[in-house]
Amino acid sequence: MRKIDDIIARMESLEKELAEAFEQAGGEVRYTIERKKVRFTREVKRQHKLLVKKWMAYVYESGFLMILTIPVIWGAVIPAVLMDLTVSIYQRICFPIYGIPSVRRGDFMILDRQSLSYLNWIEKLNCVYCGYFNGLLGFVREVAARTEQYWCPVRHARTPHSVHSRYRFFLEYGDAESYRERLETVRRQFDDLRAHKKS
Repeated sequence: MRKIDDIIARMESLEKELAEAFEQAGGEVRYTIERKKVRFTREVKRQHKLLVKKWMAYVYESGFLMILTIPVIWGAVIPAVLMDLTVSIYQRICFPIYGIPSVRRGDFMILDRQSLSYLNWIEKLNCVYCGYFNGLLGFVREVAARTEQYWCPVRHARTPHSVHSRYRFFLEYGDAESYRERLETVRRQFDDLRAHKKS
């Protein structure tokens, strides 16, 4: 267990380092973030406007088959919005009863690429779609992870390809004694989230 904790600590440190590197790269493109709003230098804004592709040319270059896929892609919006609504209501009602800290949608829903002036209106719309959909999946995964920690905090016999944020707190597969002794402790083991919220 100690080895797993050490690996997780290193991963968290690397994730923080990666986030800082992304922010540094953003600075090289000459933008700042003030009150959650991105601000570019005047020169960068001017260059962006020169690089925008006319939407008709964009559509033409996309090709006929690509255009045919549009209803399939955009058809997923309806179930996505329903899932968003369902998960949001579920969390709001159930998490306080279970004593689980709620997940902030804003930590996952980052919609800012539509502000880029080098994108035409179709590209901006696509960027909003992708930002929403990927943010939604991250949000839903975190709600599901916290729910799983409460209701079934047992690791799988075969480790999944990608484990969620709460998996490290789960009990070992097949360890019945530990499950019975520690279930209630693990169900309430959200101190790391509460500490993060305060900082």
